[in-house]
Amino acid sequence: MTIEQHLDGLPLWDGERLHGPSRLTWSGDRIMAVEESAGRHTDLAVIPGLIDTHVHLGYPAGEPAKDASTWPLITPAEERSLHLAANALRCARGGVTTLRDLAADSIQLAVGRAFDAGILTGPRLLSHGQVGMTAGHGDLFVPPHYPHRPPTADSPDECRKLVRTWARAGASGVKIYTSGGVLSMGDKVGWRNQTREEIATTVDEAHALHLLVAAHTHSAEGLDIALAEGVDSIEHGTAIEERHLATLVERNLPVAPTLLINDIIAEARRPVSAEAQAKAQEVVAIRDAGFAAAAEAGVRFVLGTDASGQFVQFGDQMEEVRAMASMFGWSAERTLTSATSDAADAIGLGAVTGRLRAGLGSDFVVLRGRPWEDVDALRVENIVAVVSRGVLIAGELPG
Repeated sequence: MTIEQHLDGLPLWDGERLHGPSRLTWSGDRIMAVEESAGRHTDLAVIPGLIDTHVHLGYPAGEPAKDASTWPLITPAEERSLHLAANALRCARGGVTTLRDLAADSIQLAVGRAFDAGILTGPRLLSHGQVGMTAGHGDLFVPPHYPHRPPTADSPDECRKLVRTWARAGASGVKIYTSGGVLSMGDKVGWRNQTREEIATTVDEAHALHLLVAAHTHSAEGLDIALAEGVDSIEHGTAIEERHLATLVERNLPVAPTLLINDIIAEARRPVSAEAQAKAQEVVAIRDAGFAAAAEAGVRFVLGTDASGQFVQFGDQMEEVRAMASMFGWSAERTLTSATSDAADAIGLGAVTGRLRAGLGSDFVVLRGRPWEDVDALRVENIVAVVSRGVLIAGELPG
């Protein structure tokens, strides 16, 4: 039998608006009530857990791998599952209580089920399987001549079957590619990835099976294709041009800007190949020319970091949120919304989490400061406690 728990007397920002001093009541993974209360903790506040809509958990926990491309190939799946779960928990301890992995396989799906069942303590984890071509961005994270590779799809029929395979496995969506990428080996950012018929088939089959479609794109032409084919989110979106703005705003299409990773690679803040650095520099130059105008036009940017522990670290998500505020010229409250309630809506979890309301999941962060007034207060070092699915996983709740 679950026991009701209370957090009393803290200012509460519910994901959309500020409440005064409040009493938050939860039982297991369900918020029972948010009610007015006498103020007791003037220096603390409570906000929903953050939601990162774009991560890659399948890398080593701890120090970055010396060769990130080979680590998944030489490490047994059983061992990788432990690293993946540790990476997810590290995110949660950093205030991120919901994650969406956009290059998932059976391991992410298994760990997510273990979290859901309470076998392991951890955040909510959604998994999207890849549907990309041979020699595409998703394929070229594995060294080109290595024979054992994740599945690819090179015809409309193969795309349809792969979508169905991911649906059978329990994925919540699929990820497609409409341009090349930065860290993939040997491709170019401007490469076409799959034909229009292949992409259209993938989107059609995914939507028929109620799966979301996230589209990786770094080029203007790739964004044209993603918009034309009716995807559900744009990942990176670094070549947004004026011609795209009306459609993005009209459809209220979420865009995960992944700011930090491209800056880190472009500036070689961590060891990176010359090829990847050059591609990142190209991407950043294009991005900086268009993102401010996109934000001014009302494009819906949501938190998505591309964190893998290799460049953006698990737990760096609050730094990404602060970078979004700076890049887009947003108020603190608008920025915080993009990382909580709006991010939840973007990945289909608005009725589950992202807001502190009766009936939703028990995901919240107690921290020092008022991040809805000053986004600079949103820092890991200000975290006092994190509750994920009703379980205290970091810090200590104030009495």
